[in-house]
Amino acid sequence: MTSDTKARIALLRAEIERHNHAYYVLDAPAIPDAEYDRLFRELQSLEAQHPELSTPDSPTRRVGGKPLDGFAPVRHAVPMLSIRTETDISDAGALAFDARVRKELGLGENDAPVEYACELKFDGLAINLRYERGVLVQAATRGDGETGEDVTQNVRTIHCIPLYLQGCKAEALEVRGEVYMSRRDFERYNDQQRVQGLPALVNPRNGAAGSIRQLDPALAARRPLSFFAYGLGETRGWASPATHSAMLDALAAMGVPVSDERAVVRGAEGLVNFHQRIAAKRDQLPFDIDGVVYKVNSLALQAELGFVSREPRWAVAHKYPAEEQLTVVRDIDIQVGRTGKLTPVAKLEPVFVGGVTVTNATLHNLFELRRKDVRVGDQVIVRRAGDVIPEIVGRVASSLNTPYADISHGFGRADLLIPEVKHIPRVKYVHNFLMPRQCPICGSAVVRGKGEIEFRCTGGLFCPAQRKQALLHFASRRAMDIEGLGDKLAEQLVEQQIVRTPADLYTLGMTSVASLERMGEKSALNLLDAIERSKRTSLARFIYALGIRNVGEATAKDLAQHFGSLDNLLAADAQSLQQVRDVGPVVAQSLVAFLAEAHNREVIAQLRASGVHWPEHEQRQMTELPFSGKTFVLTGTLAAMSRDAAKEKLEALGAKVAGSVSKKTDYVVAGAEAGSKLDKARELGVAVLDEQQFLELLESA
Repeated sequence: MTSDTKARIALLRAEIERHNHAYYVLDAPAIPDAEYDRLFRELQSLEAQHPELSTPDSPTRRVGGKPLDGFAPVRHAVPMLSIRTETDISDAGALAFDARVRKELGLGENDAPVEYACELKFDGLAINLRYERGVLVQAATRGDGETGEDVTQNVRTIHCIPLYLQGCKAEALEVRGEVYMSRRDFERYNDQQRVQGLPALVNPRNGAAGSIRQLDPALAARRPLSFFAYGLGETRGWASPATHSAMLDALAAMGVPVSDERAVVRGAEGLVNFHQRIAAKRDQLPFDIDGVVYKVNSLALQAELGFVSREPRWAVAHKYPAEEQLTVVRDIDIQVGRTGKLTPVAKLEPVFVGGVTVTNATLHNLFELRRKDVRVGDQVIVRRAGDVIPEIVGRVASSLNTPYADISHGFGRADLLIPEVKHIPRVKYVHNFLMPRQCPICGSAVVRGKGEIEFRCTGGLFCPAQRKQALLHFASRRAMDIEGLGDKLAEQLVEQQIVRTPADLYTLGMTSVASLERMGEKSALNLLDAIERSKRTSLARFIYALGIRNVGEATAKDLAQHFGSLDNLLAADAQSLQQVRDVGPVVAQSLVAFLAEAHNREVIAQLRASGVHWPEHEQRQMTELPFSGKTFVLTGTLAAMSRDAAKEKLEALGAKVAGSVSKKTDYVVAGAEAGSKLDKARELGVAVLDEQQFLELLESA
């Protein structure tokens, strides 16, 4: 293993967590789904190659997404886990899944083929519907897989979801499925919006997700949503059928919508045939899909196969190639992100791809742009990657393109037939596009770190493009936890230049806040109270809130535990920073660069002067903490506190909280309904604490 590998893993984790927040919490995706999937697959691959670098807080251990403050949290009785995506979109993907299943079941060549249930992979928002005695009592989003959002009032407005199950009196029956918007309903809704001069939805998928997350159920009711069931959560008092397909049949008999586009097949050949059959009719389906799903049909075999990490071994998603169209690059703009990253974005001649009109496509970075040989004025192939966000595959041979064009140089599509196109006037031509030396937003210098591909603005907290997102990050729940400081409010504070740095939050007055749009005295008072409460925090939260590149929540905790005080951290150099657990040269350099900026230190000083503080016990060095070097694992439900609260208390005392039990585990804390982790602890002879013993241990620390 090289330091570059460790640094790459750290970078991937930080990027994926940032995009998880942007997509699931802010409802503002910053990159194409295909790019996110590529980053996620790369991280999975690196962690598989280097298991010693796996950590319980890695994005691969959980489903992305967090509850919104506007909705009550719902703890899932049975976690809503994601399924693995087969990266090979050819027939080989189905063959590989069947081979893995047969190997796990110990089947030989002469054994009978495995029976599978095949379904569509719907493109919407996952929902858990809880029925008690046949009555719908709660609907919740997936959230982070463990905790979702209570969206019952919005789900009740979806007419196809039954409020009462026919012939079912089970004590509890949780139905899981996808809320989606059909293509026809999407277009009809957008037509009505345009007639009224109102904003149109971007695409059916975001339309479904955004509708369910509306705080006003009346607005959600105006959105034309549908639902298909595909599985179960918790069940009590209901005799489940022996197979997955029979379970879906039973749900359909109760009045739950289940797609007719499903089949029970045998063996790999059956999987391939289903994949090909759906591909042939994909464009004729009334809704968007981005693939199909294969599941071992027998529920008994599913239980035998079990799970690996965050995914079941008995199921897989098999995607299709993204759809492609031709268009022309009209210009190349530069977007500046929260961390200062500069991203080239192609402005396109509008083109209809995958059911939506596309006008912009990301070019990711300068090196990707050069590799694809894309220039302003070129005719290019646009692919709606993952059927949601567009990307440019490469340029094509055309009279519209420059004489430098070479069909085999850009992306190897030498056999591509270019249709006749109408004459389009020439636009400005850039032979060799260069990234700007100054930030297009604030004019600060643009730099690229050694060995990195990304260009970044050095403006930090002073760059308006970064200021809003930096402010939102500072106020977020895992950082300073300033309730009420959301996207719209942050935008007003920044645009009206009321807040230039996070420290300005602590000088806000009633008059300036109450005068903002949609505020008023009561809302302003609540916000100011939340800001005042945020002054008492933890050192780890404060470090995380600063938004230092590559410093996520876990790294911030490690830094706080290791240095014990902010002054010690401020005095640290790159060498001493790398003595911290899981901090390599890339993270150390990010910290050094951040703290080397005088304006960053000035903001920190202003925050401390404004009264931001943390408990004195956090000023101890990590080596002085009572649980330093000890590894705990939490399992089951604690009555006295949530698992997150228990984890926070342990980490504050120097402990490492792991997600799985091993020989290196010192203690397993077993609450009510403890599961397989407790069995593993007993098998390995690891010390087990019940809740009372755990509380006594905390008290004595």
